[in-house]
Amino acid sequence: MSGHHHDGGIHEHDRGLSYDLPVLARRRMIRLMAGASLVPLVGCSSDESSSASPSSSAASPSGSSTGASSSSSAECATIPDETAGPFPGDGSNGVNVLKESGVVRGDITSSFGDFAGGTADGVPLTITLTVVDAASGCGTPKAGAAVYVWQCDREGNYSLYSEGVTEENYLRGVQETDDKGQVTFRSVFPGCYPGRWPHIHFEVYGSLDDATAATSITNTSQLALPQDVCDTVYTTDGYGQSVPNLGRLSLEDDLVFGDGHEQQLATVTGSVEKGYTATLTVPV
Repeated sequence: MSGHHHDGGIHEHDRGLSYDLPVLARRRMIRLMAGASLVPLVGCSSDESSSASPSSSAASPSGSSTGASSSSSAECATIPDETAGPFPGDGSNGVNVLKESGVVRGDITSSFGDFAGGTADGVPLTITLTVVDAASGCGTPKAGAAVYVWQCDREGNYSLYSEGVTEENYLRGVQETDDKGQVTFRSVFPGCYPGRWPHIHFEVYGSLDDATAATSITNTSQLALPQDVCDTVYTTDGYGQSVPNLGRLSLEDDLVFGDGHEQQLATVTGSVEKGYTATLTVPV
């Protein structure tokens, strides 16, 4: 299946430089101002492990890759805003999966509702996001918020949009944050399509009602996956095209992550055999 149409290495899953540059320019300006001590820095919590998912600690110790560390000076800044791309499925660009009955779910591997009922294949991936209040120094969890995640499948296709999977809505789902500010989704490891580093999209809403009404998005961002884990996963069945695609990319050159990915690079533990767990703290 092929849902890819790209120009000059930029995949149409993202709107292109004309759409993304204003966001990236704002992020660079914020960093420059911070370097000139014009923006006050909020103190960081020194114990990120307290917000880590239990599933992360239970993952197989045979593989581990750490992304953003608890000592990062930028960690208590609000998560960087990023493009949702043209395939969010939130009603902003065509179809709206958020208003479908059944979208609130933890397992996003299969389609739901009146859709085709297919299941996305791939190496199992558990995604745990911990939403915290940036203004409080990231020490206060945002209980009762909601997170919508969506991603491509192992072939790089997005349900609802890409050729061959327009009748599917898998790899999309919403969860309400618990008392620890956490949401957990069971998914599959995404493939790497031309022009973009392997990633997962997410939107944060103030409440579950806001999310299922597709209104009042507070933050839109993306989670990046570490290269060593990607290299391992992409040697398995079904990910063959991801190998050359990843070989032409780097985090530093990525359209979205190239201007700084410290807050968005997930910590990933696990193995191909037992599945992986990706965790990320999301200050809002």
